[in-house]
Amino acid sequence: MAETIKKWLGLDKQSDHVKRFFYHTNMRASIYMSVVVIVLELWMIVRMTRTIIQGQLQSQIWSLTEKYYSNYFLLLSSGLLMLLFAVRALYDSRKFRFAAIAVIVMSLAVCIFEVKMLSEYSPEVKTPSDLQNYIILMLAGISMIVFSVLLLINGVDKKWESLSVMYIFSFECINFGIVISANTFKTGGQVLTFLTMELFVICLLVWRPYVGFLVLTASYLVFYYKISTMIDLQTVGKFVGVVDFSTVKTGLGDGIKINGFTMWLSTLLFCISNYNKTISQAIKEENLEDVNSYLSKISVEDELTGIHNMVYFRTEGDKLLHDPSVDKNSLVFLFFDIVNFKYYNEKYGFHEGNALLKSVAKMIEAGFSEALVSRFSDDHFVVLTAYEGSEAVILELCERIHSFEREVHLELKCGAYRPSNDDNTDLSLACDRARFACNSIKKHYELGYKLYDKQLDARFRQKQYIVNNIDNAIENGYIKVYYQPVVSTKDKSVVGLEALARWIDPTYGLLPPGAFIEVLEEYRQIHKLDSCIIREVCKEYRRSADENLPFAPVSINFSRLDFELCDIVGVLKSCAKEFDTPQEYIDIEITESALTDRQDFLKSAMKDLRDLGYKVWLDDFGSGYSSLNALKDHHFDLLKIDMKFLSDFSQNDRSRPILGNIVDLTRQLEMRSLTEGVEDKEQFDFLASIGCELVQGYLFSKPVPIDELRERIYKGELRINEAYMK
Repeated sequence: MAETIKKWLGLDKQSDHVKRFFYHTNMRASIYMSVVVIVLELWMIVRMTRTIIQGQLQSQIWSLTEKYYSNYFLLLSSGLLMLLFAVRALYDSRKFRFAAIAVIVMSLAVCIFEVKMLSEYSPEVKTPSDLQNYIILMLAGISMIVFSVLLLINGVDKKWESLSVMYIFSFECINFGIVISANTFKTGGQVLTFLTMELFVICLLVWRPYVGFLVLTASYLVFYYKISTMIDLQTVGKFVGVVDFSTVKTGLGDGIKINGFTMWLSTLLFCISNYNKTISQAIKEENLEDVNSYLSKISVEDELTGIHNMVYFRTEGDKLLHDPSVDKNSLVFLFFDIVNFKYYNEKYGFHEGNALLKSVAKMIEAGFSEALVSRFSDDHFVVLTAYEGSEAVILELCERIHSFEREVHLELKCGAYRPSNDDNTDLSLACDRARFACNSIKKHYELGYKLYDKQLDARFRQKQYIVNNIDNAIENGYIKVYYQPVVSTKDKSVVGLEALARWIDPTYGLLPPGAFIEVLEEYRQIHKLDSCIIREVCKEYRRSADENLPFAPVSINFSRLDFELCDIVGVLKSCAKEFDTPQEYIDIEITESALTDRQDFLKSAMKDLRDLGYKVWLDDFGSGYSSLNALKDHHFDLLKIDMKFLSDFSQNDRSRPILGNIVDLTRQLEMRSLTEGVEDKEQFDFLASIGCELVQGYLFSKPVPIDELRERIYKGELRINEAYMK
């Protein structure tokens, strides 16, 4: 409640932004006020001077000069000074400061006149109210002279000066209204000047409610006091129609009091409303400024770690690389990667993972305190620093990473790339090369640092070629589908085929899958390749059906990214419809590793495939750490056992019971089983003996073009199941 009352009265503490907002708002209002006052006072001075010159008021010249001229000139000078201070405050302009000389001249004239009036003051002739007015005008004139001098000698805006002039100006306006209206009221005139000045000061400027209350109340009380002591009974009697003045009550009438109170209350309420509206706008702007400040901050600062982000790194790095005074040979780009961070995150949660990233970021930043350090993405960091001495720091950081280990083993890998003075490589490409060098040692436990060299350059250029030419390769038919047969253990007949991509390039020749699949996944273009394979398989089915050629059901590998980067299910439906390919001739292989992320999303996509009539296989079973969870959480039609179980089949006796139990598990789960990597008869016989239904491997055929596979079938080297003979 206390806070609410303080806020309502304007007693609450304001932020610097709100104070600045009020200051500028009042300076803008002061410009409007001062211009209006200057115009009005000039008009009044000219009007009265013209009247005097015309001889109509010769007998009252001195009286008018005493009562009005001093007030007119002082209000004119304070309005001009207020205008000069407000312009300086808002526009930082001193072009018109010499106009303050006019203020000094007018204020000095007022002061001299008021000193003369004070020297001639006599209680028998003048009232105490006149004495007060002389003193007020003289003090106001002195203050105008002081602030005019400050304006002339000081070119920098100082809030206290401008606010002081605003307060003096407001006081002058109210005092002018009191003096003019009191004198006119004395002779039966109106009090519009006083009311106008009250509205002028209180409603155009923004006051805190308690200040507005004090200013209004004090000015009204002074005004009432003045007019109550200046009432002319004969004038009042004339207005009320009374001849016997003894019956006229002295003092203010109820009508005047009620009307005055109504005006006081209305003006106060407007003052409060104006204050609340202004402070609301100020707070809104402050919040917007805070948002903009935050956005500006995160535009150059990584939100999580607090170090610079890549936007800042690219901006400042480009400046450094294009600075002719910088020896690029002396620089090196470093790319850091935390090995096993993903498992650390999964084991301890995102909160602990984020804490690790912050610690590593600060560690790298401290190690390269004079360098440009940034978070690249995820658990990756980049540094642009001097090459000399950098390797020692890197090796030290690679050792210090172990201090953050818990149960998960952590490694810090670093790749480096050195630009040369005659190298036009841009910053992004330099970072990519450093990253490529880092990735080349991720599986080498003994290496923590690798400098980009000619051998890596050749591999990197091939990688860039793959990324830049995948669209061209698809369009020109460089992507070919090779088929590897799937053989039944019952009769050794071919009952299926696996579609595998090969890239036969005019520049690099035959590119194996290992050369381009990982690259396309890294650069999120794998969906283009898989969409191409789907189309080629459906097209080959149509050709085989139309020409009565043997063709078995084909399994196609789907990447996890296919479901993110495109509507891969829609692509399959579209191609199957275009080439009239039955669902039973297409099977979908999804690797076990794809199921570790976005399981709910993949589960929905797999359901869509099954609803369309396609069989879904689990590929590479046993290659990851969540095999049993995959079987528990998802429904598959076939389990494809990873070839690693057969890699040391003859030497490792443990392989046999493991394979036997896996095959037995598939039967219990009502799935078919397929083992890949079969290379000799011993392996085949064992798999047949434990009930594995299907096998695949070099024992029967490596992946080959479909025409070559058919040729082997025609020669009798392979036998296709009769169900698929045309």
